Amino acid sequence: MMTHLDILVLLVVVVLIFQRLRSVLGTRPTIEEKKIRLSKENAEKLYNILKDEADKMQAAEEQSKDTSAAELVPEGEPLSELDKTLMEIPNFNKAKFLKSAENAFRIITEAFNKGDAETLEMLVNKKLFKKFQQVIEERKQNNLSAETDFIGFDKVEITKAKISADKVAEITVEFVSEQVNILRDAQGTVIEGDENYIQNITDVWTFERAISSTSPNWLLISTKK
Repeated sequence: MMTHLDILVLLVVVVLIFQRLRSVLGTRPTIEEKKIRLSKENAEKLYNILKDEADKMQAAEEQSKDTSAAELVPEGEPLSELDKTLMEIPNFNKAKFLKSAENAFRIITEAFNKGDAETLEMLVNKKLFKKFQQVIEERKQNNLSAETDFIGFDKVEITKAKISADKVAEITVEFVSEQVNILRDAQGTVIEGDENYIQNITDVWTFERAISSTSPNWLLISTKK
């Protein structure tokens, strides 16, 4: 379970990164500095994301007791293979993971539509990031803009989980949500979708994290319809 201390440590790390980046602003970057992929804006975004998550966790803990993956299974019923796998992930909490997955879905979808590559780079792996970049660049070249009006989730459920031989956990989540999706041209005319039509969409996303990692963050590695 991620504690307030864990979050504070993460916040301190982000602040230190932010300060380091600020110290090199206005100077000619060295080869080593060019390797730093986290920009000043990235540091601010990550700080805000972590701070918001800390506030939400504190509010949730004041209202109710934490529920682990094992406690979500009714007493007396055998554990499914899925739950057995989830229990092998240190400090894993199903309820918190699903809530974080919902937040990630909203943030990544919005960033993808806005062409916010910096936010996407923090939340998805390199392979998927390249695919997102290609679509974003194609939209720019054709003067197209995408919009998603997110209504809400009908279903968010873990459907698969596995741990590889090199101790990397993968969790697949099925999202069923209501959305209004449209595509506009350079003049703002809707060329795809309907502003008055709510779609019921099923997305299957897979997240991964090394179980030995001290970071609580899961990276998105795959998206399917």
